[in-house]
Amino acid sequence: MAKPKIRNLPDLSDLARPDAEITVQVTPGARQNAVTVMDGVVRIAVTTVPEGGKANDAVRWVLARAMKVAPSHLTLQRGQTSRDKMFVYRGP
Repeated sequence: MAKPKIRNLPDLSDLARPDAEITVQVTPGARQNAVTVMDGVVRIAVTTVPEGGKANDAVRWVLARAMKVAPSHLTLQRGQTSRDKMFVYRGP
């Protein structure tokens, strides 16, 4: 199954620095996937419900798309069960 396209995705490629910590506020179970940046805070809404880590995987995928990197380069450091999460970029 193909991943849904996200319209109006902001360019977060400036966050793709080695060992960069990216703090994200998440809204699971939203109507549509979306990424917004307000006052330096990255907010990601995903349609996936938070069960079995599926929403965390969806957030990682959406964040990677916005950063223009592979999802495997992002590691969830903190916030597995919280809406406030911290990802670490471990890229090449």
